[in-house]
Amino acid sequence: MADELWRKSAHELARLIRDREVSSREVVSSHLARIEAVNPAVNAITVVLADSALRAADEADSKPAAGPLHGVPFTIKENIDCVGSATTQGLAAMVDAMPTVDAPVVARMKAAGAIPLARTNLPEMGLRITTDNPLRGRTLNPWGPAHTAGGSSGGEGAALATGMSPIGLGNDIGGSLRNPAYCCGITSLKPTTGRIPHASCLPPEDFYLAAQLMCVEGPMARHVEDLRLALAVLAGRDPRDPFSVEVPLQGPAPTSKSVALVTRIPGVDLPASTVAAIRQAGAALAGAGWSTEEVEPPELERVNELWGYLLAGDVAQTLPFIGPLMSAPTVRLLEQLVANYDSANMPSLVLHTERSRLMRSWSAFFQEYPLAVGPTWTDIPFLHDADIDPQGDAETTLNRLRFITPGNLLGIPSVALPMGVADGLPTGVQIYADLWRENLCLQAAAEIEAAVGHICPIDPVS
Repeated sequence: MADELWRKSAHELARLIRDREVSSREVVSSHLARIEAVNPAVNAITVVLADSALRAADEADSKPAAGPLHGVPFTIKENIDCVGSATTQGLAAMVDAMPTVDAPVVARMKAAGAIPLARTNLPEMGLRITTDNPLRGRTLNPWGPAHTAGGSSGGEGAALATGMSPIGLGNDIGGSLRNPAYCCGITSLKPTTGRIPHASCLPPEDFYLAAQLMCVEGPMARHVEDLRLALAVLAGRDPRDPFSVEVPLQGPAPTSKSVALVTRIPGVDLPASTVAAIRQAGAALAGAGWSTEEVEPPELERVNELWGYLLAGDVAQTLPFIGPLMSAPTVRLLEQLVANYDSANMPSLVLHTERSRLMRSWSAFFQEYPLAVGPTWTDIPFLHDADIDPQGDAETTLNRLRFITPGNLLGIPSVALPMGVADGLPTGVQIYADLWRENLCLQAAAEIEAAVGHICPIDPVS
């Protein structure tokens, strides 16, 4: 049994350890062996914390279970502070950037009994939707090594998909939790902005405007129940994040049981497999008592436009400082983003007034349709480096994110959920709800998951 522990979910492992059916050392050792066996094929794990993880496992085995993740290993994206390993941001210049304090999400996972197992890969500064950097190299998609694993939490996505980790931590300002979930066939939760605290002890400790308004930390896993468990562990106010809040995890029952199925996205044609996945998810929800209707949510093109201006404003201000630390193709991609969204064309007053209007509009939409189910990406995972091809790099990124951006611009929660495999690659859906209604996203995701099952873990395809 110990040899197969890497296949199990985080909540199953927690129960087995709690009931003394297996030891934490057995669980950690199983995952370390899996990393050794498959990481060379995908390059998802950057640093293995084997010694400290085994010591923590022995300590966990020496006492009764004291938290919901007691003795369970977890992985951490390399732009989240974890004492004892560098927060590199995927940059050679930060290879020795050692945090003195854990990020709030890492501290809360540890307090719940979980054990840091390894660090995972990301693109430079997390600013691509694929995962590659000159410091750690490229992470490959375990379903098809010629295709992107997604980004920026692509190391987490590939590690979870291949069983190297049962649960992990990433973050999201433009789909960075959801993009790899889609590409790798796992699930992730992008929470409401402010639900889970976001902080670092490394400079700059105070984030720029787009990060303050749009960036979130969140869990990634193979099972929806693991997301639910992690949300309860991670949520809540932390004084290091002035925007974090304490809000109940449950809300009132929705007054409507209608689900908006988003099968059309302005400006792109969705793959047939994506439309089929959305309708399959709708059928599963209909079987659970929801009514479904194909509907387009409010002003998606305006949402995408404002997200671009908000993010490009930060990039324009920081590029003179971070650009010299980054590779030329990534800098060129960011320069194209800034050129496409020149702040001179969007006064700050208009940007923030319009953002507020759109937030109100979507909240009104969610009164009629408490859930919206649509694509994660609007196309299949692209071939490596298509996003930095000078002939169309920015459009490769921006077109795929046309249903990702509402989560970030509007701050609303979302679950990305796998729906099966099409032409050898994962397909999936994204489930949105109103602000603070993660419970509705997770409820719907669990109902769909019960109907369609799981597609991971897998062995990497060679």
